Amino acid sequence: MYFPKLPLTSALLAGWAIQTCSGYVPQERSDDNSQCTKTTVAIMGGGMAGITAAQALSNNSIHDFVILEYQDVIGGRAHHTKFGKDKNGDPYTVELGANWIQGLGSPGGPENPVWTLAKKYNLKNFYSNYSSILTYNETGFTDYSDVLDEYDTHSDLATQQAGVLLKDNLQDQTARSGYALAGWRPRKDDMKAQAVEWWNWDWEDAYTPETSSFVFGTAGENLTFNQFSDENNFVIDPRGYSAIIDGEANTFLKKDDPRLRLNTQITDIKYSKDGVTIHNADGSCVDAAYAICTFSLGVLQNHAVQFEPELPLWKRTAIEKFNMGTYTKIFLQFDETFWPNETEYFLYADPTTRGYYPVWQSLSKDTFLPESNIIFVTVVTDQSYRIENQSDEETKKEVMAVIRKMFPEKDIPEPTAFMYPRWTKVPWAYGSYSNWPAGTTLEMHENLRANADRLWFAGEATSAEYFGFLHGAYFEGRIAGEEIAALLKDDCVVIQGTKTCGHRPHYEKLKGTTPLRNYNFFNGWPVSSFYDASE
Repeated sequence: MYFPKLPLTSALLAGWAIQTCSGYVPQERSDDNSQCTKTTVAIMGGGMAGITAAQALSNNSIHDFVILEYQDVIGGRAHHTKFGKDKNGDPYTVELGANWIQGLGSPGGPENPVWTLAKKYNLKNFYSNYSSILTYNETGFTDYSDVLDEYDTHSDLATQQAGVLLKDNLQDQTARSGYALAGWRPRKDDMKAQAVEWWNWDWEDAYTPETSSFVFGTAGENLTFNQFSDENNFVIDPRGYSAIIDGEANTFLKKDDPRLRLNTQITDIKYSKDGVTIHNADGSCVDAAYAICTFSLGVLQNHAVQFEPELPLWKRTAIEKFNMGTYTKIFLQFDETFWPNETEYFLYADPTTRGYYPVWQSLSKDTFLPESNIIFVTVVTDQSYRIENQSDEETKKEVMAVIRKMFPEKDIPEPTAFMYPRWTKVPWAYGSYSNWPAGTTLEMHENLRANADRLWFAGEATSAEYFGFLHGAYFEGRIAGEEIAALLKDDCVVIQGTKTCGHRPHYEKLKGTTPLRNYNFFNGWPVSSFYDASE
């Protein structure tokens, strides 16, 4: 098992042997770096991408690396906390970030690696039944399940049309226009239809159809749920969802492993064709031959870390082009479960405001946290930003007003526990997960993914197929680790007769669309095959 490490001492550094398959030894690059820890690969971030990158290096006999993690634990946005109390006075574990395993796997077909890890580490999870839903408005229970069925009919047609656009290399459009062409045109004052659309689109993407890409938003969902399976399992493990990340870390990190540096806030990154130097808030620094940056898109957009030299324009443009969504779960515990406990979801259509405390989920079900009397409601992006800037008491007052409208026949007391995260204010995240904006091409995404000299990038946002998903972070971390391992071993990849040595292509000049032939979008995990990109 690994444990938080103590600060590295000079004696330990002096005796730390560099071990790589290729025999590569980091070179001294300047007198300014003489006091820095020397390593072959520095991995910035200990979430899913960072851990799978380190694991890939270790699997390729590259053992000289350092993982720099802001928090005092690994896991990144797979982040849990304690909430409420059970009958014995012990707190429950609830997930503030990633909560579902989305798309499991089918017999004879590919399996979601997160599902594979969940089985490997006996992660406690249960089927999440999206069909178990009741609908409400400001008058209480109101059956508008027919609107849910109507949306599904139009969504099936929209999915087919998005596939044609992608296959024929036609121009992208907003999800709003794509769904309108498929017959789904909810009126602004039809709040039941607005709630149904929020449940089906915003709840997954953390952005509205007006903002989101029709082609890539649809493709991203299909590549998970059609390739693996249409199942969603809800994680409710007392160890937290991050138990699978902890488990994988334990396969290559040992007790008190000096290669894991927790509580390390990175402030500056200096990169070049010769290597990467990383400076931290505590005054320490790391000098590496290569580095993998697994920062969230939100951290990059908020300039939380300074780069020297400034990242090139093509890279900065790509970073600013994509969206970082915020997904906020608001938890409440009561003395009793006064809602229908056989139902999992409750959809609320506010009379005036779209996305105003719309989706409620019971955790008191027998398969989740039985008799916990816990329910949570989700808001995203604009509503998330709004409640993050008000007090818990103000938010609780709004939430309680809604749930009392939903169940007017009940005498609902104040909750015994109340809590929600403020993701856009968390300095190691600045949001929940990425969203692909309308009109954003694969070229632009490749620029987000491309390396800058010896500085690599990986995370859920850099996955064209699985952006926004935890398995996207898994794949991207693993690929980055394998690419750098190939570089260190001089085991370069040959594409179209050209030895690429792992350097990812980027586009100095962007075109309106990207030919689908340039990206293998439908055959499992990412395989790039660009022919005309400039380096």
